[in-house]
Amino acid sequence: MAQNTTTPPPQPDAAPSTPPPPPPEGAGGDYGASAIQVLEGLEAVRKRPGMYIGNVVDGTALHHLIWEVIDNSVDEHLAGHCKHIEIGLLADGSVSVTDDGRGIPVGMHERGVSAAEVVMTKLHAGGKFNNNTYAISAGTHGVGVSAVNAVSELLVLEIRREGKLWRQEYRKGSPSHPLEAVRDITPEEGTGTRVIFKPDTEIFPANEFNVFNYDTISGRLREHAFLNPGLRISLSDERSSRSDSYEYSGGIVDYVTLINKGKSPIHPEVLRITGTQDGVHVDLALQWNETYNDLAFCYTNNVSNKDGGTHLTGLKGALTRTFNNYATQNNLLSGLHRKGWDIENRDWISRWFSKRLFEIFDF
Repeated sequence: MAQNTTTPPPQPDAAPSTPPPPPPEGAGGDYGASAIQVLEGLEAVRKRPGMYIGNVVDGTALHHLIWEVIDNSVDEHLAGHCKHIEIGLLADGSVSVTDDGRGIPVGMHERGVSAAEVVMTKLHAGGKFNNNTYAISAGTHGVGVSAVNAVSELLVLEIRREGKLWRQEYRKGSPSHPLEAVRDITPEEGTGTRVIFKPDTEIFPANEFNVFNYDTISGRLREHAFLNPGLRISLSDERSSRSDSYEYSGGIVDYVTLINKGKSPIHPEVLRITGTQDGVHVDLALQWNETYNDLAFCYTNNVSNKDGGTHLTGLKGALTRTFNNYATQNNLLSGLHRKGWDIENRDWISRWFSKRLFEIFDF
């Protein structure tokens, strides 16, 4: 048997290894007790804003500032104290959020400053750590509005409470002066809170994305209006003179009706299931149509669950089980090559699923 005498091709000389780049200047220095830093107050938010509000370059964090302030007003509505929220996009790039809730408390806190200043300047401060003030809320960590304050060039807080208009200004998270009573107010002016903030350009670089987008904000506000029947939300834009107002007495039923418009619903009435068990309130609206696009929108405490969750998985399982049981009991599956239906494969439904927890646990 002949042997293979083919000479292997010569291998190229190994490239000389590239030395690693030198460490940054100052790196690898003395690591002692003096190297340990403690960021006080809102310094951490300004140092690492992405950890608190998201991407500061692509517009995500910029709009998140509005969501944080609005969530506080929506929580006041859920507590039964707010019926109207007004959002204004001002000509100078500032945003104004006004509600007719109870107003942030103005009394002196044990820390030696007003309770309002504690809320605005201390992380993990607020009235949502127990069920006494807010049984249901979107936020439970007390970071929201203080993070907005930290990354704002200027924030003006106005509170209508206890018969007076209270006011305080902050610059980059630091108060310019103590909370002060500006004037007396009439009973017709009612109570509430107004927050005006201007994002800091040191945090948000100027680009095509870091501009408040009316349609993005309008869409989010309309969702809130659907999720909270009886709440009126108004939006105005000084830059373009656009304005809208949202209020839906039918809640999520109105939304399902809207998205199924023109899709030939199989049954005229939107099915709604609602109830509370073990401290969890569930509100479900669904309607089948003749298309094959499955639309499911899930929320927990007004926060969108873009990837669904156990509540959506449970709903699909329950629907599948219910249809199969009904079909079997009524002999509707005879002659078919499959034993039952899978809701995942019957995309005839538009769903709006809202779940409210009276206590949220973060793991």
